[in-house]
Amino acid sequence: MLPALILIIVILVVVVFGGISIYNGLVASRREAENAFSQIDVQLKRRYDLIPNLVETVKGYMKHEQETLEKVIQARNSALGARSISEKTAADAQVTSALNGIFALSESYPELRSNENMLSLQEELKSTENKIAFARQYYNDAVTNFNTRLETFPSKLFAGGFKAKELFELEEPEARKSIKVSF
Repeated sequence: MLPALILIIVILVVVVFGGISIYNGLVASRREAENAFSQIDVQLKRRYDLIPNLVETVKGYMKHEQETLEKVIQARNSALGARSISEKTAADAQVTSALNGIFALSESYPELRSNENMLSLQEELKSTENKIAFARQYYNDAVTNFNTRLETFPSKLFAGGFKAKELFELEEPEARKSIKVSF
């Protein structure tokens, strides 16, 4: 009788500690996904901070292209207000489209293409775009890991209070194109 009682207690302790370990793993995975999302925010903020400098640089050259410049500023402002993943995805596509408009128009202004500030901003945007892509990839990897843990056994038994997270996916085909920053 005593060995059976000890065995039952050991099994219960293993199950309790296993459950605690699984639950804590889910919490850690959720936090990693949240951190990855904030890394996207950091890089998008960096991108949005570059936009006023870009607009100021091109403003003097593109006197007749005021509408394009206004679209960039409007896209930036709406992106700064985005909170959820779907809002950020849509805002990011809008900013990308607006920036593509500026870079396409800048081809018509040879003085602008050779401007030192413009070349510096071009390099900064290129670097930032790479960081944004990496942050998106890291976020999607973390979310995929978290969502997989939610759906697999035995984690699924302890995942009652957890909800699957949304991947950062570009919804518009235009947004899938990279920003052309060659001058």
